[in-house]
Amino acid sequence: MEWKMPDLGEGVQEGEIVKWAVKEGDKISHDQHLLEIMTDKATMEIPSPADGTLEKILIKEGEIAKVGQVMAVIAAEGTKDHGPWTMDQKKEETREQKTEDRKRRTEKREGKFSPPLRGGDKGEGEALPRATKALTSPMIRQIAREMHVDLDSVQGSGPGGRIVKSDVQAYARRGSTGSPRAVSTTAHPEPVEGGKLSSFGPEERIPLKGLRRKIAEHMVLSRKTAAHFTHFDEADFTELMALREEAKKSAETAGVKLTYLPYIIKAVLHGLKKFPMINASLDEATGEIVLKKYFNIGVAVTTEEGLIVPVVKNADHLGILEMAKEISRLSDAARNRKIALEDLKGGTFTITNIGSIGGVFSAPVINYPEVAIMGLHKIKPTPVAREGQVVIRNMMVISISGDHRVVDGAEVAAFLKEVIRIIEHPGELYVEI
Repeated sequence: MEWKMPDLGEGVQEGEIVKWAVKEGDKISHDQHLLEIMTDKATMEIPSPADGTLEKILIKEGEIAKVGQVMAVIAAEGTKDHGPWTMDQKKEETREQKTEDRKRRTEKREGKFSPPLRGGDKGEGEALPRATKALTSPMIRQIAREMHVDLDSVQGSGPGGRIVKSDVQAYARRGSTGSPRAVSTTAHPEPVEGGKLSSFGPEERIPLKGLRRKIAEHMVLSRKTAAHFTHFDEADFTELMALREEAKKSAETAGVKLTYLPYIIKAVLHGLKKFPMINASLDEATGEIVLKKYFNIGVAVTTEEGLIVPVVKNADHLGILEMAKEISRLSDAARNRKIALEDLKGGTFTITNIGSIGGVFSAPVINYPEVAIMGLHKIKPTPVAREGQVVIRNMMVISISGDHRVVDGAEVAAFLKEVIRIIEHPGELYVEI
């Protein structure tokens, strides 16, 4: 049977194969975890649809699968279903070979064709590879010609033993002896075209895939779309630190780790209600600014794979301890790669905390399509002037990046000033402990 990419709901159209938990030839059972798929920053475990044998993996790790696309061939228990891919591959091989043969005959007539050196041979004047019967695509044959690789010497890792781009690149690095190819030491050395070697020294290349690729795509979209600007200010956390210290014991009794973040979110909520344009988005299709009447606060979490932004839904309905519990739940789920897709959607404003790492200040990139993102930095004992005296207070630099298409600098600055006012006078804001 052909196993197709299932409909994962939530409007998901495609996903990246992060990891296959089984390999070709393995016996599998119904509902067994077969692979992990990354969609919209969420990693989902996909179970087997039947008992049987995983005969062929058609979409490899790091590749994109669209909903309805065949990902693998499974021989259900008691059958031997090889699927239609076998005949299709043979037809494609024959078609590609005929194309290659025609090109070779043309090159001979024009005097452009000469026999190649075998893959890994050294020396000047390396010729193009000869026509081969290796199962691959015209694009891969072109890459092999450019890299002077003999495809007959390359072991394919794709479906049915097909040679893919990574196979050619790996062979180019190893050469026929299995050892890395030497880098030229001539007066004007050049890196191997299409390869992973540099004339300046050793390099390692890491595929841009999984969460890292999703982050890259999202950040590029944000920078290309939103008109970014960043504003900075300072907040005195001395009073808030004292308030939190008083509440820590009751929080510990309730089994809650109480950080500053729930208090800061309370201050942000106060500011968003006073400045509703900050809690908005721009619908470019209709040319409308959408004011959100709900308050879903995204909290950036650093994981081993990259930055994830779980969303605290309806944060204005939560008390301090409830919010602390929800932040803890979301953070743990994100770090353990168990975060639900629903917990990553619907944000209206994002907070990112750089303080645990250090630094003076930063200009965070907006979590598009939101209008603004706030960056928290390290709390530092700092000498400041108070009533004509220099005193030591616990200060934090806070940054906020906004989308100038929707909000102006003055409005963003006023919003942050209001947030800081609540942080510095936390008794003015009723917080439930």
